[in-house]
Amino acid sequence: MALGILDQLGLAATLIFAIPVAAYGLQQAAGGSLVVGAAFLVVAALMVYLPQRLTTPGDVPGKAAEKALDTALGSENGRGDGEDGSNRDESGNGAAASDDDAADEA
Repeated sequence: MALGILDQLGLAATLIFAIPVAAYGLQQAAGGSLVVGAAFLVVAALMVYLPQRLTTPGDVPGKAAEKALDTALGSENGRGDGEDGSNRDESGNGAAASDDDAADEA
């Protein structure tokens, strides 16, 4: 998963808060409170993981704009012309035969 600049800044801000929580969890686990330490480690991991996976209301306009841009510019990653990445014409048939194929058939 490639992160853009804003995503990287968001991840850095999340890590600023998650690293101390994880460090506290490690200290608690090393001090004998395994359950409390493990709970804090899980919280720290979720602080990093969930914002990357969940769609928030603030993400919806950006995702809609990205989808509209992909639709306007054609298929994603230059894979064919169809929405599913296939190279089909309007009738649903495969791509037309090339000149070399047409010459071989004649």
